[in-house]
Amino acid sequence: MEKEYTIVLSDSNLLSNVCGTNDCNLKLIEEYLGTPVYTKGNELSIENDDAGIQQKFKFIIDRITDEIAESGSCSLDLVESILNTGFVGWEKSSSSSQNFNAGEAAIQIPGGTHRVYPKTKNQSVLVKEFRKNDLVFAVGPAGSGKTFLAVAEALRLVLSKKVNSIILTRPIVEAGESLGFLPGTLEEKINPYLRPLYDSMGACIPREMVQKLTENGVIEIAPLAYMRGRTLSNCAVILDEAQNTTTEQMKMFLTRMGENSKMFITGDSTQIDLPRRAKSGLLHALKILRGIPEISIVELDDTDVVRSALVRKIVRAYEIDSENEEMENAGRSEYSNRR
Repeated sequence: MEKEYTIVLSDSNLLSNVCGTNDCNLKLIEEYLGTPVYTKGNELSIENDDAGIQQKFKFIIDRITDEIAESGSCSLDLVESILNTGFVGWEKSSSSSQNFNAGEAAIQIPGGTHRVYPKTKNQSVLVKEFRKNDLVFAVGPAGSGKTFLAVAEALRLVLSKKVNSIILTRPIVEAGESLGFLPGTLEEKINPYLRPLYDSMGACIPREMVQKLTENGVIEIAPLAYMRGRTLSNCAVILDEAQNTTTEQMKMFLTRMGENSKMFITGDSTQIDLPRRAKSGLLHALKILRGIPEISIVELDDTDVVRSALVRKIVRAYEIDSENEEMENAGRSEYSNRR
């Protein structure tokens, strides 16, 4: 019979908070550890002789209770963040449990509906880079959290009065209809293109707050083509879908940066909608700016897709198909050369 390892919490209310609604947090912990977790009174127990499993179990519960003590609650996002990002370097040092703090990795938005936690190791790196450097490129597939985290960090900056405004922009790749012929004001014309950014804001703060900030000019919609000549100071700027910028647009955008500004540039290099002969400004910028210490480039992949498990599989299937196509093309080229 395996030896029981038990953690005693201060009271049953804390235990209930740790376990989550319908034990949803507990189920995640069990799946991660690969062993059942038992509850009784104010105790949590596992029956496992593996010292590594016991140590991880203690680490998880300690981090959760630390966060509850600080924020007063424990969400499913918090548990996922601890499980997916809290064990970086675990194998190298048993003291890593003392170094990781879920609260420090989270984005706390004043007036927000909840804390925003990075759910993967790369997302955790991205949040750190947002705080470290003023210019950050976040490149990754759909659903990897790059835009959502950029929006959350921008909201944190403006609502904690680190900057005065948020500027949202995207390149508009038109398909048959010119913006000039669409009805409505300029803002009404471009609003559908920026809907994903507004959806992300609505997931972080109440929608009425988003509306108020927009009406007061704190959140500004700025079409990329209208930025020439501006100096963007005291603001957080998000350029979304940057893979669809041209090299000229990207250079123009980057040189708009003024004092006390943050620029977050997000894009997916596999979803370029530019005309075939046009060169992506994002890919060009990543090539020539890589290595500049003040610029962060964070690359996410299919393992960071948190939108849904199915989306992760779809992204991976397309990546495999692209890799196979490249190999086939290389094979045809080599055969042609031999002939």
